Amino acid sequence: MAVLPSSKFAPSRGNIAHDHSKQLSQIERAVRTVALYGLLFFLAFLFLLPFYLLIRNALLTEKQFSGSEGWIWFPLPPQFQSWYDVFHDDAASMIDGLKNSGIIAITQVVGQMLFASLAGYGLARVPFRWNKMFFYLILFTLMIPSAVTFIPTFLVVANLGWVNTLQGLIVPGLFSSFSALLFRQYFLDFPRELEEAAQVDGLGYWGIFWRILVPNSQAVFLSLGLLSFMTSWNSFLWPLVIGQDSSMWTIQVVISTFITQQAVNFPAIFMGAIISIVPLLIIFFFFQRYIVAGLARTGIKD
Repeated sequence: MAVLPSSKFAPSRGNIAHDHSKQLSQIERAVRTVALYGLLFFLAFLFLLPFYLLIRNALLTEKQFSGSEGWIWFPLPPQFQSWYDVFHDDAASMIDGLKNSGIIAITQVVGQMLFASLAGYGLARVPFRWNKMFFYLILFTLMIPSAVTFIPTFLVVANLGWVNTLQGLIVPGLFSSFSALLFRQYFLDFPRELEEAAQVDGLGYWGIFWRILVPNSQAVFLSLGLLSFMTSWNSFLWPLVIGQDSSMWTIQVVISTFITQQAVNFPAIFMGAIISIVPLLIIFFFFQRYIVAGLARTGIKD
């Protein structure tokens, strides 16, 4: 006669159900992990695809780019004729373009950070009668398309005699309503205790701004400064209109000279694009965490 196992050692239905649910949860976690990594790989592919096309097209010859030899995944050996064309173009100097873009971008970043931070601090901390009105006026300027103000700005610059000059390229970009509003939001959240302690020590608004707020706001200054640098560096239409002489052209305008009525040198355009984005890539990879942290601290709230 067979001996039945004792109920003490026999698995209960509750244990079996628990083990089954545990296995299902492990399978679900594995599926989620695979799906997450698949999505990340797909997004990484979409992010890197433009860079692959830039490098591939820049290293092709014009004949290869036209497709007469079929699709080429990567030219072997790579052709560097486009590099020579970019730096030996008679119409414009790539070196001058890089220099002008650097001067304009750095100067505008310094000016924007100075004026926008002072405006933001005034709106956030300095009590005066028309505070709200100025805030809404600055906010209203963000709703006006840049195309509407382009011609009036050009007329002002032309009447000042600043056409084809560095001041004509730089001064209109020294003021940023967007940066001023972000600085205001940041300063509204700045601890008042630090400012009150500085007031007890005898500092006024000017001293509090330079000695307390600026040293403790480096992440915001850096993040908004980097965004301002990228915007100024990539600007095309205003430098094209104001810089009428090739010696005043920026990098973006120099690249456009490879598009003519007779022909378009696509490899040279892509090589110029690579050269123009290298400074931005370096800045982004070294300071991306400051950009995220700085913008997070300027979060708009009621």
